[in-house]
Amino acid sequence: MKRKNTQTLGEVLRDFLEENRALRSKIYETRIERSWGEVLGPMVMQYTRNLYVRNGVLYVSLTSAVLRSELTLCRDRLVKSLNEHAGDEVIKEIVIR
Repeated sequence: MKRKNTQTLGEVLRDFLEENRALRSKIYETRIERSWGEVLGPMVMQYTRNLYVRNGVLYVSLTSAVLRSELTLCRDRLVKSLNEHAGDEVIKEIVIR
């Protein structure tokens, strides 16, 4: 017996996330936090102390003042790269402390 209204698992998950926007935004925020190390590399991760997303803003605490000033200068490129890596426009700005 063949079913007429079958969907793939990917379609079901996509529909579920479209209906639950809060869950979708949390998944994208987690992608941003994980992509920090992938986009910037392991050397930057050594100096990263705290990293979280709240209300479209990525907060980053760094232990190196030199790295902090370098990343502050290229914030716009970082926002663009991280959003591209996550697959959606998740963050609008970065606060580096």
